[in-house]
Amino acid sequence: KSTVTIGLVQALTAHLNVNSFACLRQPSQGPTFGVKGGAAGGGYAQVIPMEEFNLHLTGDIHAITAANNLLAAAVDARILHESTQSDKALYNRLVPVVNGVREFSSIQLARLKRLGINKTDPGTLTADEISKFVRLDIDPSTITWQRVLDTNDRFLRKITIGQANTEKGFFRQAQFDIAVASEIMAILALTTSLADMKERLGKMVVANDKNGQPVTAEDLGVTGALAVLMKDAIKPTLMQTLEGTPVFVHAGPFANIAHGNSSVLADKIALKLVGEGGFVVTEAGFGADIGMEKFFNIKCRTSGLVPSVVVLVATVRALKMHGGGPNNLQLVADGCCNLQKQIQIAQLFGVPVVVALNVFKTDSHAEVDLVCEIAKQSGAFDAVPCNHWSAGGRGAVELAQAVRKAASQENSFKYLYNLELPIIEKIRIIAQKVYGAEDIELSPVAQSQISRYSKQGFGNLPICMAKTHLSLSHQPERKGVPTGFILPISDVRASIGAGFIYPLVGTMSTMPGLPTRPCFYDIDLDPDTEQVKGLF
Repeated sequence: KSTVTIGLVQALTAHLNVNSFACLRQPSQGPTFGVKGGAAGGGYAQVIPMEEFNLHLTGDIHAITAANNLLAAAVDARILHESTQSDKALYNRLVPVVNGVREFSSIQLARLKRLGINKTDPGTLTADEISKFVRLDIDPSTITWQRVLDTNDRFLRKITIGQANTEKGFFRQAQFDIAVASEIMAILALTTSLADMKERLGKMVVANDKNGQPVTAEDLGVTGALAVLMKDAIKPTLMQTLEGTPVFVHAGPFANIAHGNSSVLADKIALKLVGEGGFVVTEAGFGADIGMEKFFNIKCRTSGLVPSVVVLVATVRALKMHGGGPNNLQLVADGCCNLQKQIQIAQLFGVPVVVALNVFKTDSHAEVDLVCEIAKQSGAFDAVPCNHWSAGGRGAVELAQAVRKAASQENSFKYLYNLELPIIEKIRIIAQKVYGAEDIELSPVAQSQISRYSKQGFGNLPICMAKTHLSLSHQPERKGVPTGFILPISDVRASIGAGFIYPLVGTMSTMPGLPTRPCFYDIDLDPDTEQVKGLF
């Protein structure tokens, strides 16, 4: 999809003289050094310099990692300090006398206000008020905030922390997620301003207290520090394609374990820059069942933007896989059931669909014609073979023309579900209408989390499913269009700052692992020229 995104904007701007902008996600170093490689596009449809793009870029993911892990450290440190100190000792340390003066910081005054304590002089609090103020009483068994790292490391999926003697026996089981699965990444992608980002960071729920009430980053006093760490990351990075079309690179949530879209800010700035009649091509991760569904139900709700066209990317090779084998025209036809389903998913939202068939040199004319014909019969506005990988923007001119025509069609965009529906019903609608499941099945853990979030007032948030991208179902090996399956929901988390409920489907892991032969075998640096080799 990255390659098609780049080819399309190159065709629009360099060949049709239409103002256009691409908005892409910043790739995680997990896949870059793991299996999938980078995400700069490919061939003659590429973002440059691709080495910068695929590595540290301007350090946004590092900023997210630092902010995320500062908050994780604050959670465990607070539990330790509350467990080993009296109210008086905690108060003296939290509100110390400095140069003979004792005063609350602004974030502490905000906490007092939330507690209903309308006092500003630290010397006037009663013993009961001091106790309320200093004790968050975090229940360690309810901690949902995990540490993150931008490396595929399967051995961090379950760890024990706090084993040193200095932590006085306060050890617990924890885990690392990949950095791009951090709620802070989702906030970066969905925020609209610095003030909005700061507010969202403060709302992030890290655990519950022993009375079942949510504990937030704001309660821990860390909101301002997180905003400081993220102040530069909020700015999209301007890059360009090989043909000089501008590209905004910003945010990088995966679509299987997060909401999978680049930032609202990048889209809005790009729209302003292209002007009336211009096009912003923004890329969502994986298929229509996850990246696109989340783009519509989560990102469009946040941004208020209405999409004009869906460009659905297909390849003959992928459709053969869905058809059950490699070299047979009938297998391509059989595999097109998956393409038909993806078109139908897009049509649920009332937006015209153009299928972009990404052509490889191994594809025959008969295969290409067959896929395009089936796509059009299945309700696509148009289906176009694209050769941008080998020919740059020139190879995607027909796609660009189809997109312009589709954008002029009447648009009846709608969301898939009402936010007021119960959490379970929203999950069920996605499972049945998008994935084709017969029904859903909640584990006891998922059921209790849903009840808790509903009681805490978080029931009206959209849903962000964590599901495999390798099948429409929860079982990666089931290709084509699986039916009759029950979708298992193993756990449900809440990203309150980002603004969504986050169900985990089946055995979905939020930390990928390295394969037997990772990409890093082919990545090297020439010490004389400093040229990076082997990134793709």
